[in-house]
Amino acid sequence: MGFIKKFSSEFKEFALKGNVVDMAIGVIIGAAFKDIVTSFTDNFISPLINSVGGADIAGSIRLPWVNYEGMALEDVQKLSLNYGAFISAIVNFVIMALILFAMLKAINALKNLGKKKEEEAPAAPPEPSDEVKLLTEIKDLLKEKQ
Repeated sequence: MGFIKKFSSEFKEFALKGNVVDMAIGVIIGAAFKDIVTSFTDNFISPLINSVGGADIAGSIRLPWVNYEGMALEDVQKLSLNYGAFISAIVNFVIMALILFAMLKAINALKNLGKKKEEEAPAAPPEPSDEVKLLTEIKDLLKEKQ
């Protein structure tokens, strides 16, 4: 029983740390964001490329040694090199990378903004030590005698 209690308390401490919870939230938001980017690519970027290039980005290359006669479209796609899906995945990746880069840059700028304000406030000069105070008094006394 001691092992189970120790294990459960360690797991609870690990699972409830702020970083783990933040990471889990990030993964969930990232998954939802991936769907948005995929939809954007499929519904906006691909049609624009198709209209400009005159070719279907969802294209595929049929292999010459495969007999495609009488096959359903789904089976034909399984036995073809589907370069269009690969290009769409690359476009999705580039869009996600650009957006995440912009978000991280903005977050870092906000963090640095707060640090700059803290750094701008000058720190009070440290109080002189007892030796320096004593030497200053001696110097002042010598000036008075002259």
